[in-house]
Amino acid sequence: MQSRVQSFALRGIDALPVEIECDERFSGEGSEEKTPRMSLVGLPDVSVRESSQRVRAALSNCGFPTPRGMCTINLAPADLRKEGPLYDLPIAIALLRMQGVLGERADERLAGFAIAGELALDGQVRPIRGATSLAFLARSEKLRGVIVPRENAPEAAAVAGIEVYGVARLEEAVGFLNQLYEMTPERAPDECPPPFGAALDFSEVRGQEAAKRAMAIAAAGGHNAIMIGPAGSGKTMMARALPGILPPLTPDEALDVTRIYSSIGAVPRGAGLIRERPFRSPHHSASPAAIVGGGSTPRPGEVSLAHHGVLFLDELPEFPRVALECLREPLEDGFVTIARASGTLRFPARTMLIAAMNPTHAGGFAGSATERRAQDKYIGRLSGPLLDRIDLHIEVRAVPFASLHLARPGATSATLRTLVLEARGRMEVRQGRSRPNARLSGRELDRVCALEGPAQRLLESAMRELGLSARAYDRIRRVARTIADIDGIESVTDAHIAEAIHYRVLDRIRVGDAA
Repeated sequence: MQSRVQSFALRGIDALPVEIECDERFSGEGSEEKTPRMSLVGLPDVSVRESSQRVRAALSNCGFPTPRGMCTINLAPADLRKEGPLYDLPIAIALLRMQGVLGERADERLAGFAIAGELALDGQVRPIRGATSLAFLARSEKLRGVIVPRENAPEAAAVAGIEVYGVARLEEAVGFLNQLYEMTPERAPDECPPPFGAALDFSEVRGQEAAKRAMAIAAAGGHNAIMIGPAGSGKTMMARALPGILPPLTPDEALDVTRIYSSIGAVPRGAGLIRERPFRSPHHSASPAAIVGGGSTPRPGEVSLAHHGVLFLDELPEFPRVALECLREPLEDGFVTIARASGTLRFPARTMLIAAMNPTHAGGFAGSATERRAQDKYIGRLSGPLLDRIDLHIEVRAVPFASLHLARPGATSATLRTLVLEARGRMEVRQGRSRPNARLSGRELDRVCALEGPAQRLLESAMRELGLSARAYDRIRRVARTIADIDGIESVTDAHIAEAIHYRVLDRIRVGDAA
């Protein structure tokens, strides 16, 4: 007797359908082989091949019969590599249906559900990676629902339109499929434990009101930004406060983030949708694969884990040059492409890059000619094409002790968030919800940021004197458009262009050094 169970394979963050087929044969006239054997085919990796031992032990310890003949288990399609222990539960279910433990009443549910889960030797069902992607696949395949480990059920339930059942033991799955009892579909929890920690408040940063305004501009327009200033000037604190003023995730954005974190098993226990914008801060010793993704089994890197959120790179020039250059594609296109002999994977990477750096390796701004040469050498670690992709270069000067001691708390996160949300509202009216100013195309930019007389002449002068590229030209206009939105003004004026040019500190430093 043959049996079939539906499951999935995880490729990147996407789930692909896999059908598990079981067939049992006996070499002689008897109904039992002297040495029963299970053979797994269909391009399984080592962990999948080992599942035959886990499944046999789990069946036996739960009181279910184990195969007595020569059992072939096929994971179709055969040209798709199968990885991980997620096939334990569906293989066990397929074996039980083949042996008749699951009767014909189970066929209806087997046809309508995709199943995945790792089995312990005692029949306990352990969590897996990619449960959210499995639910997404089940919905696209028009299945009734999914059966997953209980710990994964909340994240799978984040996908609307399907039924999600979480099981803690093999016996629960068997009883449900045999319709011995009903189970209540899992509902995504309304509250989610903070996966990225609480953001700081901008009021904790004394002074730096100009830099706070620049950070609000970055948040409103979705612009990449780099802060340049000496150690202790508040750069890291402002970066960590930034998520607190960003607009909330939309439902579709939250689902994208949850799928990415589910694919690496990083959704907090008991969480459904991840509703906070991600904040990632890798160490400067991180490898290119850690930053953009990769590996023998490709997985998302930090830039994808920061999708719809913030990627903070502190001490930017200290990162390996090759790792920084790998960021050029995702910063421009919003995705990472990883090519392997077996095919090409694409990971989403629509993130805000927020970077921080000291002006020199010693820490402060240059004064003497020797220090200026050291400053030029240090900043020279960053390539021109990378800096062109960063919209705002924000100068952050040290706050004098007297001012630090006497300074009153300035702009709070609540105040800045109000400015950001009002500016985003103006953008939505003008160009749609999913198009902040940082993602305007050249044609759209010409329409919403038409420059007249003084503004155009000022920008042309800056282009000549600073030697800016065409990409920097468009980025200045995008930032100016955001400044106008922050100020509640429909037209972009020369004052907005002047402020946007002011946020090209590194261009001015390089030109000054060259002079």
